Amino acid sequence: MDRTERFYKIELLIRHRGCVSFAELMAELEVSRATLKRDLEYLRTRLDAPIVYDRLDNGYRFEANARDPRQAQHQLPGVWFSEREIHALLTMHQLIEGLDEGGVLARHLQPLLDKLHGMLGESESASREAMRRIRILGSARRPVAHRHFELLGSALMNRRRVAMRYFVRSRREETQREVSPQRLVFYRNTWYLDAWCHASDGLRRFALDAIREAQGLETAARDVSLAKVEAALDAGYGAFAGSEVQWAELRFAPEAAQWVANEQWHPRQQGRLLADGSLHLRLPYVDPTELVMDLLRHGDQVVRVEAPPELREAVRSAHARAAAAG
Repeated sequence: MDRTERFYKIELLIRHRGCVSFAELMAELEVSRATLKRDLEYLRTRLDAPIVYDRLDNGYRFEANARDPRQAQHQLPGVWFSEREIHALLTMHQLIEGLDEGGVLARHLQPLLDKLHGMLGESESASREAMRRIRILGSARRPVAHRHFELLGSALMNRRRVAMRYFVRSRREETQREVSPQRLVFYRNTWYLDAWCHASDGLRRFALDAIREAQGLETAARDVSLAKVEAALDAGYGAFAGSEVQWAELRFAPEAAQWVANEQWHPRQQGRLLADGSLHLRLPYVDPTELVMDLLRHGDQVVRVEAPPELREAVRSAHARAAAAG
């Protein structure tokens, strides 16, 4: 670890334990006696750290100053995280790792993770063990190639176009596209790119795992306001985009209502608990595919699809096909 990390760790060890012996500091920092002496002297004389040697306890502690009680809360200059903040940041890193199969994001954050571990006043093995207490469960992940994610992220930030070979699953064919990236979206364990497609002359949503090849271009990207992107791509249900929005009127049985009432299916949804304990849920959608799949998850606890008739028929047909397949 570098000297700055050692400074943070010395302060955190003393703050955490109250009093720390010279031998304990040497063991935790894995440095020589001479290096530790220089570090302690620098903290006292250059950074005004109120560190004193306590002969009675044979260790180093912060000096209490009745005239200036804030000295006991001394903090190093520059970026500073409390122990709680470090633990919160490490927890967030675990969340990213849990959602990020293949390490697209996590590997770029590894240097920060190492710094945070270095600032903790615990041994490295103890801090690693603490991170094992956090587990993120995910399912149906679709890994994204590192090179594609990094290329698109760079093009998005630098406002440049991208040429890509894209597999359209609905037609089972590959297409050539030139796009202007507008936004990256993470939804249900999958990354998507919202972009202006120059071939179709409109905003489209592309699944990153369906990109076969991608190449950055020097051509400036077409800028589209985020308000327009949101209006075009966020109005429907789930990952499906489109302009012709319909409203689903759903009714859930009391057994399912106690769960669904606390779920957000769409930011514009409208929910109302009825006298018998059932739930009336109203929400927008463009393409029924994903909505039908989510309704099937609740089985017979969706008492009725009240509207529109086309959605009711789609759910009925899906139930019939599932029953026939069983």
